Amino acid sequence: MNSFGLSQLLRQSLQGQDITHYRTELLQKASQSPDAQTLLDLSLIMQMTFQNEQAAALLDAALSLQQTFNLARGGKDALRLLVVKTPGDLTANTPIECILENAPVNMDVVYVGPGLPWPATLPPHDLIFVAIGEADTHTAILSQLAEVLAHSPTPVLNKPQYIPQLSRSAAFDLLHTVPGLQMAQTYRTDRPTLQKLAAGQTTLDAAGLNLVYPFIVRPLGLHGGIGLCKIEKPEDLSAYLAQVEAELFFVANFINYASDDGLFRKYRVVLVEGKAYLAHMGISSHWMVHYPYREMKEFASRRMEEAQAMLHFDQAFGQRHAVALRGIYDAVKLDYFGFDCAETADGDLLIFELSNALIIHACDDEAMFPYKIPQMHKIFSAFYAMLQNRVAGRTAV
Repeated sequence: MNSFGLSQLLRQSLQGQDITHYRTELLQKASQSPDAQTLLDLSLIMQMTFQNEQAAALLDAALSLQQTFNLARGGKDALRLLVVKTPGDLTANTPIECILENAPVNMDVVYVGPGLPWPATLPPHDLIFVAIGEADTHTAILSQLAEVLAHSPTPVLNKPQYIPQLSRSAAFDLLHTVPGLQMAQTYRTDRPTLQKLAAGQTTLDAAGLNLVYPFIVRPLGLHGGIGLCKIEKPEDLSAYLAQVEAELFFVANFINYASDDGLFRKYRVVLVEGKAYLAHMGISSHWMVHYPYREMKEFASRRMEEAQAMLHFDQAFGQRHAVALRGIYDAVKLDYFGFDCAETADGDLLIFELSNALIIHACDDEAMFPYKIPQMHKIFSAFYAMLQNRVAGRTAV
């Protein structure tokens, strides 16, 4: 086990294998020799086995010993990549270990954040990739990084000053004028406001929320559908607040994106230097589409449709939304990021969420999803080519 084990662990976990034995092995190793690398590996195992508090404590312990770790050794003449991360769970940073799995790179990661300033000495590197994801808690460090990296003698990919604009509320302002694109305006609100709405003590308009029922609500900072709910009436909001303990929330109008057959199709698209790639397409009878999930595994016809969507993406989806895709890339200004989206009944591209830290991987069951692995390798190859282009002073787009 080493620090470049995210892909291996994720693959085993998604395929139903037991990875808890790694935790036992590493705990024993840490008790004998608590070095930073072992603690970092153990933190990852704890995250993958849903021991989040222990994972955070172990990561803090590792970073108290050192800030910089080697993730991969690609050989003597391999490209030297420095990745900038911040402490957090698997959604806090771009999962670059999955994207560059088996790529010929020498990759080091430096952690920055509260109590972890930019180091005076860095490993030798040809370029820097900022992997820190958008989050309220990351705003300060991204601002500091923007100042530090403005003077970098090597190229910087995913410049930190552009990452905060990926937030749900900022993204609407950034993208709502892009032709061929729809996005529901997202509002930040707090528990007292929602409690008043639920009790009938105020209205949506009076609360400064330009919404109608149904609308969707989720706690600030959560992803992957956690805490996400569609609110049809005030009583639903009351029940929701009784179950969710958060104090701050995002709310937005629900846009019905069901296809003519009544099913919901959600796409995950990534842009690498402006070129769009399909990472997955989930098809579900429910509006909240997770991937992979029971329905995609149960219905071979849905997997076949996803395979065809990947095969013909450039000529079909990519062509239909070429103007919107270009507009998104031009507005966001990041070298690599992605978004979850759908198509509206009138043919527009409906954006749900922008992120530079979406989990994309080649770890699905190859027997169940044989078409996924070649597609993901296409994305990974484009990412590696982007690194090569930037070192050589070229831009692909």
